[in-house]
Amino acid sequence: MDKEMRYGDDYKYIPATSVGSGVGIEVLPDVYCFTIQIVNIHLVGHPEAKDFVLVDAGMPHSAEKIISVVEERFGKNSRPQAIILTHGHFDHVGALIELIEHWSVPVYAHHLEMPFLTGKQSYPEPDPSVEGGMVAKMSPLFPNEPIDLGKHIHELPSDGTVPHMHGFRWIHTPGHSPGHVSFFREQDRALIVGDAFVTVKQEYLYKVMTQEKEISGPPRYLTTDWKAAKESVTSLEALKPSVAVTGHGLPLSGKELLEGLDMLARDFDRIALPSHGKYLH
Repeated sequence: MDKEMRYGDDYKYIPATSVGSGVGIEVLPDVYCFTIQIVNIHLVGHPEAKDFVLVDAGMPHSAEKIISVVEERFGKNSRPQAIILTHGHFDHVGALIELIEHWSVPVYAHHLEMPFLTGKQSYPEPDPSVEGGMVAKMSPLFPNEPIDLGKHIHELPSDGTVPHMHGFRWIHTPGHSPGHVSFFREQDRALIVGDAFVTVKQEYLYKVMTQEKEISGPPRYLTTDWKAAKESVTSLEALKPSVAVTGHGLPLSGKELLEGLDMLARDFDRIALPSHGKYLH
């Protein structure tokens, strides 16, 4: 492993999965969603063009699977132009170092995520006391220390463009993490959300395992700024997206998406906000 890069000392495999694990969905001709255990990665780009990016990097020890998914969609020995991060939580950067070493590609994230991606600062501790089910209770077991990507991590351009994601712009959607971003394409109103909102109740093990679909706020056990999280959902709802892919859960589109997102924005305090938890106030 490149000595310049390292995971935190608490990096480990997390034995959690869902019925959706290993399933890929072509949401749009150039947007492909694939589930790694309990989290989604996204491939953005037309398969025939070979000019594509990977959004987020899955669970720990999932690099081989991600590489095989990429080669199945884009051809043997294919590699993305870049890896773009919505944020740096463990389940979105779990295979990142191995993928950088394999593909030798740059990684981009919001500047407020840099301390967590350069080994300087850990995220706040997960909150197992937060309202929710077994996944919330398990959250202290999740890796929390920062990874260090050294020279391989770069800040997203300040003008809102996204390297190699033509037509998309990044939108700062904090709350779940300080530098969380989502990606929106005006042309077809496609939205890549990350964890600003999700389409499964991520706190509940049964719902995670079965992937029962319902629009929900960001995963409660890792969300530390609920005021910002609510504002982020409101800003995403105002975009009136036609289709959305999230970090957890199934894609949503059309009327189901618009009505669900409108309800979440209007009734965020009831739907998303936990009744108790150490980050609530």
